[in-house]
Amino acid sequence: MATADNLSTDSGFTRPEMYTEKLAGTVDAYDRHVFLYYKNHLSWPPRVEASDDDPLPKLVAATFKARKNDLALKTKITVCEASEEAGFADGDVLIFPEMIKYRGLVESNVESFFEDVLVNGKPWAIGVPEVLTGSHVYVCAHGSRDVRCGTCGPLLIKNFNEEIELRGLKDQISVTACSHIGGHKYAGNVIIFSPGPDGKTIGHWYGYVTPNDVPDLLDQHIAKGEVIQRLWRGQMGPSVPEVEGANDQKLVNGGLANGDHANKTEKKIESDSVSRDENVTGGCCQGANGVSCCSFPSPAQTNKTKESKICKNWPVLKERDVLTAVGVLGAVAVVAVAYKLYRRSG
Repeated sequence: MATADNLSTDSGFTRPEMYTEKLAGTVDAYDRHVFLYYKNHLSWPPRVEASDDDPLPKLVAATFKARKNDLALKTKITVCEASEEAGFADGDVLIFPEMIKYRGLVESNVESFFEDVLVNGKPWAIGVPEVLTGSHVYVCAHGSRDVRCGTCGPLLIKNFNEEIELRGLKDQISVTACSHIGGHKYAGNVIIFSPGPDGKTIGHWYGYVTPNDVPDLLDQHIAKGEVIQRLWRGQMGPSVPEVEGANDQKLVNGGLANGDHANKTEKKIESDSVSRDENVTGGCCQGANGVSCCSFPSPAQTNKTKESKICKNWPVLKERDVLTAVGVLGAVAVVAVAYKLYRRSG
């Protein structure tokens, strides 16, 4: 029997296969992702979509197979964990990129859901669509299917929730365990659905994600809309051209960055030994996706941060912007002086 240490080495974040394969291009192009909320991830059998003990996901999978050629959009369907505490019950369905939620999917109405929503692109006749907001993170934690995701997934979910709580973003970002999405050898596997700078939602897939990467995914991907290419597997929607030899180049959510962004390199966080003093400043700013990047000091850091209210993500004015501002102020001053002289002469 494997010991905890062996399990960590062979299946966790330090296993030998980590970072040995190229990640970009390991996700097939597709247009829509449907998530079915169902039970707890610890109760899922290896193939929950084919289990007689789980009739709802089995019927959804069978209907999807039967109607696949009728779908106008290339679609993926994934089972994910239901949680009443998080506001997701058995039979809830989330659809991306439409950012729509339906409640109450049961075996008796699966066919009508497919016919109305997925085939004909209409509102479900027997359901009320709810508009989703914020960002949604899915982490493969299907341990009965593969021990690597079963080992890495729950730890990543824990780290995501801790970092989200630290930033005060629990009402803006949800994190959910999901079933097999392909590529267990790339565990930890993470999918992030978040609005880009243009407001459109795209799902980005990441592999080889470790707890050290979680702050980057929150502060760079979700808050700034910058895709972390060194962990990037692919995306839902139009494909993004790969840039050879630029493993750390930043991508804007949904495409290659333009202008100065395309030439900047990503600053990696190598380990948790990097001081948090630089990140926890007590300041706030608005992220590219409407997500604030507020950081809150721990009690031990309060004295250090009382006089420091700086947000590291605040945009820096370029030299030409400063010169332009000075020129405008100068012109305003000249007009004001001339006006005073005119009034006196009058």
